[in-house]
Amino acid sequence: MSQIIPITPTDATSSQAPEQEEVVSSGLTVSPPLSLYIHIPWCVRKCPYCDFNSHESRSEIPEAAYVDALVADLEQSVPRIWGRRVQSIFFGGGTPSLFSAESIDRILSQVRALVPLSSHAEVTLEANPGTVDAQHFRGYRDAGVNRLSLGIQSFDSHYLEKLGRIHDEHQAMAAAELALSTFDSVNFDVMYALPGQTLAHALADAERACQLGPAHLSFYHLTLEPNTPFHRTPPALPDDDTSASMQEAIEDILIGHSYQHYETSAFARPGKQCRHNQNYWLFGDYLGIGAGAHSKLSFHDRITRESRHKHPRQYLQHAAQGNAMDQQWSIPRDELPFEFMMNALRLTSGFSAELFEQRTGLALSEIEDTLQLAISKGLLSRTQISQAPNHVAGAENLSSTTIAPTALGQRFLNELLQLFLI
Repeated sequence: MSQIIPITPTDATSSQAPEQEEVVSSGLTVSPPLSLYIHIPWCVRKCPYCDFNSHESRSEIPEAAYVDALVADLEQSVPRIWGRRVQSIFFGGGTPSLFSAESIDRILSQVRALVPLSSHAEVTLEANPGTVDAQHFRGYRDAGVNRLSLGIQSFDSHYLEKLGRIHDEHQAMAAAELALSTFDSVNFDVMYALPGQTLAHALADAERACQLGPAHLSFYHLTLEPNTPFHRTPPALPDDDTSASMQEAIEDILIGHSYQHYETSAFARPGKQCRHNQNYWLFGDYLGIGAGAHSKLSFHDRITRESRHKHPRQYLQHAAQGNAMDQQWSIPRDELPFEFMMNALRLTSGFSAELFEQRTGLALSEIEDTLQLAISKGLLSRTQISQAPNHVAGAENLSSTTIAPTALGQRFLNELLQLFLI
């Protein structure tokens, strides 16, 4: 792992800088859009399928001290993102809705004070139906949260109990309706292929979610992740054929309700795609603060990743001492194609050749053999799109190459991605 020496900013822009991408000196010619991820690591009870960095709140959460640590972490990070405008903020967890509206307000106030924040920034907070009420929701909205992501998972108490969730179907419905009446933009997280779940019950969840009409829906296939109770003692899950039938039928239901399937697990009303997650998938930059949070930051000569100290207790200690970051490393050049594809190929519409070159600093020709192999296997498509000429005298028609996963490639995404592993 190579050691990174922080760069001292030499061309800082003020917090009133125009909302545009910044030009850097060489290598990567344009800095990607920048997002901010804020990790809240505590939850009431850890679900048996969850492999996120989350910790049960068995005693009082040190909320005020953790907010102090987040602010210190951001202050320590400012030199690496100096002058760059933050386009979106995402509070993830854990269960961020365990924190008071006052704490969320203080965090966002400090963000605005320390970094340039887009006037139209998308600010998302994840919430658990079992930890919220009208007062919480109004407080989050007043603090500046303009998008709520609600962890419904199922509208059926039987399956919620199987998943170890702390809420039941009545709380799920109440929280969903409250969220929709409080926020202009709401996402529901729903899972399928649950222990013992039938096709009819999976489709009932999809229909219920569509009838409520949130701007965005995320439907995830339950997977047995390593180092989880479900992985150690697997429950009886639907077989592969039933799971595939669930996936196809759910997609049909959502499309029938005017949701656009724009990413592997994401569906949105027109214009309501999650901008924060899209920035991940388009290989944009993001700064992650909080226990165990990860970052990806681009410089003129390299693309780096960072991680914070993982355990909340260690994170609190190190952030107070001025070293919240645990590790930092550069992505090797030969790993950049896979890193890019691991994100961009989740998008059903794919990506442009120009974007690949902008975000990696590599020429598309460097992966031409792999692209051809994927196309020959029916996993990728490549389309040449003609664009209208500009109005400069003598300008020729422009064209753009779009690369996208086929329906087969979307279904066998892991197999497609493996082609790009060096």
